[in-house]
Amino acid sequence: MFDAPIRRRIDPWLERAGRWLAQAGIRADHLTLGGLAVGLLAVPVLAAGAYMPALLLILFNRLADGLDGAVARRSGASDFGGYLDIVSDFIFYAAVPFGFALADPGSAVAAAFLIFSFVGTGSAFLAYAIFAAKHGISTDLRGRKSIYYLGGLTEGTETIALFVFICLFPGYFVPAAYLFGVLCWLTTVTRIWAAYETFGRRG
Repeated sequence: MFDAPIRRRIDPWLERAGRWLAQAGIRADHLTLGGLAVGLLAVPVLAAGAYMPALLLILFNRLADGLDGAVARRSGASDFGGYLDIVSDFIFYAAVPFGFALADPGSAVAAAFLIFSFVGTGSAFLAYAIFAAKHGISTDLRGRKSIYYLGGLTEGTETIALFVFICLFPGYFVPAAYLFGVLCWLTTVTRIWAAYETFGRRG
């Protein structure tokens, strides 16, 4: 929901940093994989109940995710780089609630519901992108991307906000997970409806 206005504010900073990193010889794929590795380190850190260090790892992952695209636009974007970026994002998003489930097995059902909800938003998002490419539909509302980015109530900005909140207030993980999961399913439904409006009459 807030990705488009946030992108307009942060993209100039990311582009400048991306230009500097590209000139320094840093490759976009290295940022993607490095960011994923750091993000996955949050799982054992969360499991140990060290929520503030985990938050720093999560924020580093999100920064790397923002920078890899900026570097790719300077040094040359590739389809594999875009693919790697998307796969890394979805693995990371599932990893964080998994870490909370390890920290407190009593919250495992809430964590499972949140991951279940991420599958709904992710599959609706990716399936739409496949058919948007088939029909030559594109948008740069959320910045220049490798695939079509379909919006919704729960996009990247809202997910980051959730992760920050549950790291700062881990005692509220269960209600936050259920609430955000419900919002994810509302996003999934609106994405399916958008797909019907866009593709349903095209055959």
